[in-house]
Amino acid sequence: MKFFIHIVLVGVLFCQAPLSGQNISDDSLMKIANQELYNNPEKAISIGKKLLQKEQDVHKSIKIYLILSTAGIAKRNFDESLRYILKARELVQKTNDPKVHTSFLIAAAMQYQQMELFSKSLETLDEADEYLVKLPENSYLRYFETARSFALRGMIYKSQSNPEIALQEFSIAIRNLGKIKEKEKTYFNQSIIYYNIGHCYLTLNQPEKAETAFMKSMNLAGQIKAKSLEAFALKGLAEMNKQKHQNQAALEQLIKAEELGREAGDLTLNEGIYKEMADNYLAMGKPDLHQIYNKKYIETKFKREQNELSSINHAIDVHNVETQKRSEKVVSHYNYLMAAVVVVGAVILGIFSYMVFRIRKKNQKFREEIKALIRD
Repeated sequence: MKFFIHIVLVGVLFCQAPLSGQNISDDSLMKIANQELYNNPEKAISIGKKLLQKEQDVHKSIKIYLILSTAGIAKRNFDESLRYILKARELVQKTNDPKVHTSFLIAAAMQYQQMELFSKSLETLDEADEYLVKLPENSYLRYFETARSFALRGMIYKSQSNPEIALQEFSIAIRNLGKIKEKEKTYFNQSIIYYNIGHCYLTLNQPEKAETAFMKSMNLAGQIKAKSLEAFALKGLAEMNKQKHQNQAALEQLIKAEELGREAGDLTLNEGIYKEMADNYLAMGKPDLHQIYNKKYIETKFKREQNELSSINHAIDVHNVETQKRSEKVVSHYNYLMAAVVVVGAVILGIFSYMVFRIRKKNQKFREEIKALIRD
């Protein structure tokens, strides 16, 4: 299951700005949209669309599209998310700013990772690294984007059942976030990373380390009132308790997680919660409740998979179009090269023919002169 859905795409600031009865600046609305990405993605999308209607600045428009894309991921609407990523890419191509290219490419890599296109995600991260090294050393953005890059790689290795390698990548990500002075800006991302660290330790059958990581994730999420991340952390703790056969404790955590995550409408979160509840009720000998939550689990899983399938088909179509364009460019370049070769060849042949003609003419003249000398 994929859990890197909540990495922040552009330096997210979490301010508690009131909405009612005030004229709010566009920058403040951007911050509010970022804040609502996971607790209320529909609200984030509504704000983003309104901002797009009047935004003229290319860089700000790119940020808005990335916010909309992230909100789509939070809703598990990958088709919508991909559409906004492609809109952002059109604008990114108009700038040479390494900051913009780095943030966009890592966002695109996250999109591919979510769709389990891991090779494409890693390829995109490698491309992002080419711009990442151009960012100022010891800067907030360099530390932040480096952390995102390594965290994404960790997610991919975790999904590929390589928890040891994943833990190494997560460790580098945490170290880079630790170098950022504005600590609160890192809490969201740290919460996500520690949640995934917890799952790696569960896979390695190290429940004590898993519990420590999940508690860190939950505490960090609580400090910034990120309810969906708290819900994920609680679900992780519930999985740990299930392994210990502490089913009642696990159910209490899952019920709280369900309440916290209800507003976000995150399909992957709900799918995981319903599966764990079904498993725990079955272990406790409550078949009726097991059937209820198992049905919810199956329905939610089907809905998520349908969303992902639609997005993957869209991504394949986009990839095919890009491949065709590259092929046409290669063919065009080849045709141009062949035409150039023909022209150059014709010129060389013309010169060669002219030289041969002149040599033959000179030879003819020499022969005539020799014949004249012989007659004399």
